[in-house]
Amino acid sequence: MSTPPSVNRQRRNLLVGTAAAGGAAGLAVAVPFVESMQPSERAKAMGAPVEVDISNIAPGEQKTLEWQGKPVWVLHRTRAQIEGIAKSDELVVDPGVEQAQQPSSLKGNKLRSEKPEFFIAVGVCTHLGCSPVYQQDQDRFYCPCHGSKFDLAGRVYKGVPAPTNLVVPKYTYLSDTKLLIGTDKKEG
Repeated sequence: MSTPPSVNRQRRNLLVGTAAAGGAAGLAVAVPFVESMQPSERAKAMGAPVEVDISNIAPGEQKTLEWQGKPVWVLHRTRAQIEGIAKSDELVVDPGVEQAQQPSSLKGNKLRSEKPEFFIAVGVCTHLGCSPVYQQDQDRFYCPCHGSKFDLAGRVYKGVPAPTNLVVPKYTYLSDTKLLIGTDKKEG
């Protein structure tokens, strides 16, 4: 019978140590790589609901904020502006608010808002994505890119390039002075 070869323990320990060091180095490289594939805090925030304090918006004024990378308007309408919306029914494409450009709870609501005095909309024209401007003196939103017009409920006027009303995002009132844009339920 032949005798078994002698084991070089020093060489074995060197190989085991090298393999362990290589595994640890591989893990050290892999962890940051895998973590880099996770969405950043900014990316998470882009889709997260946004809380808005509306207590400092005077009647007739508009506040613009960012949600999902888009401008969102909060317009505090005056009593006269609210009454003027009904007068623009014959000028708009969708007077009965049947288009699906708002949460289903607002379908048929000519003011397109939960509370008459506050109008919330994504400030992006439905034609080519420009941002219309609030023309307080004319009680409308006007898109300077191609001339589209919207009333103060975001309903598109007839005969303009924009095909649909402005988008009303989901939102909920957290209190009389706080809105949560991006969800229609209170987050609990």
